[in-house]
Amino acid sequence: MTVPALTQSTTRGAPARRSLLLAASVCLMSFAAFWTAQRAAGVSIIDLMVYRAEGRAVLDGQDLYAMRATAARLPTTYPPFAALLFTALTLPGVPGLRTLATAGNLLLLVVFVRFSLRLTLRRTGRCPAGTTLWITALWVASAAVWCEPVWTTLRYGQINLLLATAVLWDLSRRDGHRWAGVGIGLAAAVKLTPALFAVLPLLVGLLQARRAGRRWNPWLRQAATAAAVFGAATLTAAVVLPRDSLRFWTSALFEADRVGRAESTANQSLRGVLARLLSTGDPALWWAGTAAVVAAAGLTVAVGAALRGERAGAMAACAATALLISPVSWSHHWVWCVPMVLFVAGSARARWAAAAGLVFCSYALWWVPHGPGGPELTQSGAEMTLSALYPLTALAVLGQVAVQVYVPGRRRSGQAVANE
Repeated sequence: MTVPALTQSTTRGAPARRSLLLAASVCLMSFAAFWTAQRAAGVSIIDLMVYRAEGRAVLDGQDLYAMRATAARLPTTYPPFAALLFTALTLPGVPGLRTLATAGNLLLLVVFVRFSLRLTLRRTGRCPAGTTLWITALWVASAAVWCEPVWTTLRYGQINLLLATAVLWDLSRRDGHRWAGVGIGLAAAVKLTPALFAVLPLLVGLLQARRAGRRWNPWLRQAATAAAVFGAATLTAAVVLPRDSLRFWTSALFEADRVGRAESTANQSLRGVLARLLSTGDPALWWAGTAAVVAAAGLTVAVGAALRGERAGAMAACAATALLISPVSWSHHWVWCVPMVLFVAGSARARWAAAAGLVFCSYALWWVPHGPGGPELTQSGAEMTLSALYPLTALAVLGQVAVQVYVPGRRRSGQAVANE
C-alpha cells in the first residue's frame, strides 16, 4: 500500500488519460483476481446473510434481538436503525445480493482510498488533484484489496468500508462545510464505534472556543451535526421499532459477549489482547482500566493534532483509539489500516509504512492456534505477539502522532483544505 511517484506528465491531456487507463486496468485485474480467489476459497459472506435476516425480521415484525440467523445462529448486534436500512437487502435474491455486495465493496474501496489520500497527503503539500488523485487511488486500491482486513470484510460481506468511507468523507471536508458531520452521525447510528469521531470535533471545538473567546466554530458545528443526525436516525428507529429500540439501548448494548468470544484471535482490541494474555474469557476490570487510559491518551493526541491543523494525524489517532478501546474489534474492522498506513507514508516514514503494511498484509494473526475450544487461552509468548500485531501497530501510530504533535522540532503545520 505505497503511493506511487507522481510526475507532471500525469496531470493533463493525453498522458493523463493513458495513466488513468493503465491504473484502471491494473486495478480491474487485481480486483478480478481477488474476486476469483474469494470464489475459489468458498467465502460464505455470512454477515451479509445476517444483515438480510435482520431486514426480514423487521418486515415480519419479529423480535430483532431474539433472532438467530444462518446455520451458525448468529445474533443481531447493531442498533435498530441498521436493521431498518437492511430491509433493502431483502429485495434481491441471495446470488444477486452476493454479487452486488462484492462489487459495491470493491468500488467503495477505491473511494475510501481516494478520501484517505486526500486527507493524508495534503498535509505534505504533495496531494494531487483531479485525475491524478484518482490515478493514485486506483494504484493504491489495487494493492490494498489484498490486505487482511479488506479481504475479511469482503469474505463476510461486512459494511466496514461503507462506514469508514462515510466518516472519511466528513473528515476531508473543508472547514465549515454545511454537510460535515452527516457521515459520522449516520455511521454511528448504524454501528456505535464511529461515535468517537464525533467526540473528537466536540473536544476540539470546545478548546478552540475557549481559546478564541467565541462560542461557535466549524468543529462544534460538525459535532452538532453529527449528534443531530445520530439522534434523528435513532429516534426514527425508536418510532418504527419501539420494542427493539428499548431492548437494544437498555440491555443488548451492554452484552459484550453477545458479539463473540473476547479471547478469539480475530478480536484485535485491547480486550482481546488482555483476554489472551491473562488466559481468561473476561478480563473485566483489567480491560476497563486499560481502555480508559488509552481512550484518554488517544483522544489527547488526536485533539492535539487537530488543534495544530494535523487532520490526518487526528484521524489516524482517533481511528487507532476507537479500534483499541472497543470491546470487540474483529480483524475486518481494521480497514482503517489503509488511511493509517498512508498517514505513516505521508509523514516521510517509508520504512515504517512498509512495516505497517506488511503487518496487515501478512495474515499473521491467523498463524496461531484459533477456533472452538479456546486454544487462544494457552498461547505462547510468540503466538501472543502475532495475535496482538494490529493493536501494537495502532499504539505505534499513536506514538508517531504524539511525537509529531508534542515533540519540539517535529511539529508540522497542516495544509488548508482544498475546496471540492
